[in-house]
Amino acid sequence: MLNFASENRFCKKMKVYLIKRHPMGGNFLAICLFGIVFSERELDEVELNHELIHAAQQRELLYIPFFIWYVAEWLVLLLRYRDREKAYFHIRFEQEAYKHERDLLYLKQRKHYRYRQ
Repeated sequence: MLNFASENRFCKKMKVYLIKRHPMGGNFLAICLFGIVFSERELDEVELNHELIHAAQQRELLYIPFFIWYVAEWLVLLLRYRDREKAYFHIRFEQEAYKHERDLLYLKQRKHYRYRQ
């Protein structure tokens, strides 16, 4: 059986802090900021993998540009869809993370800048 933590090199470096409330409000469970995950509860392997994908995306774009792109894209999508949740699910970074969160080996073979496709 796959031991996710031992097989995933990013997982060993990932710090997860439990918090009482998500800083962005809403129905969000966790957020990855600069390679640190803040979560309202313990994450299962799929949820942690989702956040690890975001950590990889952030590293590729050197963190600050990632957040600028993320917020700018969400704002454009919010104007298009006029629905916060729909805009969120159409952000390219979220699409990559949701598409591959169940593939616990995804980060081992992930090519850089996969969210651009």
